[in-house]
Amino acid sequence: MNKYLRQIIDFLLFSNIFIALCAVAQGLVTYQLLKVKADMYVLGLLFTSTLALYNFSIVLSKPKKPENSTSARVRWIFSHYRLMITISIISVFSIIPLSLFLSTSSKILLISLALISVFYNLPVFTFQDKKFGLRNIPGIKLFLIALVWALSCVLLPILEMENNRTITVTLNDTMLLIAKRFLFIAAITVPFDIRDLYQDRFYELKTIPVLFGERWAWLICQGLLGTYLILLFLFTDQFDSHFFGLTLTIILTGWLIFKSNWKKNEYYYFLYLDGTMILQFLMLLLCGSISL
Repeated sequence: MNKYLRQIIDFLLFSNIFIALCAVAQGLVTYQLLKVKADMYVLGLLFTSTLALYNFSIVLSKPKKPENSTSARVRWIFSHYRLMITISIISVFSIIPLSLFLSTSSKILLISLALISVFYNLPVFTFQDKKFGLRNIPGIKLFLIALVWALSCVLLPILEMENNRTITVTLNDTMLLIAKRFLFIAAITVPFDIRDLYQDRFYELKTIPVLFGERWAWLICQGLLGTYLILLFLFTDQFDSHFFGLTLTIILTGWLIFKSNWKKNEYYYFLYLDGTMILQFLMLLLCGSISL
């Protein structure tokens, strides 16, 4: 790989700008499915809040000697520590003016999700003289990650649409959209836990692979995508471009998950698996353009 291209990719992936763009793409998926023009303030908040929270998580998990880490991501982050802090500060201060354009219900949702994300990382709870965060509760890590992503990328845009009287989305449709997004995010999150299986065991994190084993974790991934596909078939009125775009994304995501294993390098996970969130939006655009 070209040296300069590698540096650009490292910057986008390891600074968490890429995952923030994935959040924007997931917000755009919601607007695309509901056939509503995207709200730039909502997309801006998805970008900045994701960037701030992911960088906050990285800073908290700093190892004693990051320069000796086997992870290229960890080595890059802490060799560019001032840059990471600068990006984090800019993203945090960008959230404040953007949130002023939101409705009260959207602000309450954002604050709730922010608290969940903070408590997920911080060891604020105590049990038998041991400090722990929400992520240490057995089996809850996957649920919290998928829930926060689904609510922020689906419910937040819908709340703003309702407030601006752009469109009315029924409770059933809202819950279905959230459920399908939850399944999608959960499916692409499990492979990361499989990759970190031995590390999570060392830190006593009870993730799905730790609790059920690697083989069952792979099956759970495909089961989550299969459930998504079933919901897509059961609750589709017409087999339009949206249906085919989402179905193709599920198939490609299932293939990428099948091909992934702990021997794959970090770029496979952070670029390809996380990139399926952008792929989903691109597939909707592609299938929509073909059907025109």
